[in-house]
Amino acid sequence: MSNWLVYAGGVREHIEAARKRQAGQPHRETQSGMSSSAASLKTDLALSKQEANALRAERDQLKAALQRQLGQQLDQVGTADLVARVDELTRQHEELTAERNTLQREKAELEERIVEIEEELAAARSSLRRMIRAQNAGPAPD
Repeated sequence: MSNWLVYAGGVREHIEAARKRQAGQPHRETQSGMSSSAASLKTDLALSKQEANALRAERDQLKAALQRQLGQQLDQVGTADLVARVDELTRQHEELTAERNTLQREKAELEERIVEIEEELAAARSSLRRMIRAQNAGPAPD
């Protein structure tokens, strides 16, 4: 479109009238409820924030209640199981202690036996050395 057509008589008046209508339109939309005013938007925002806060508080309350309930369930189930487990561990401890004591006695007996065998071995070596010396010295004269 060229400029001469826009400024031509009859067309220019229609363009200016359309501009005036558009300039006044936001005011008319607000008055007729077609668009929201700033105050209305602020009110909607405030209400939305309140609702969000209320929902967060409700969520936190439900979460806390669920945690308490789960804790109680664990306490009820866990107590019986823990008592049984403690009894079992106590029994195992007593068995292992008795076994350890038995093994310590056996170890002490074996250590004593080792000392005896070493003494016997030392005596046998000594006796063997004497026999070898006696044989190397030759037969005893008659």
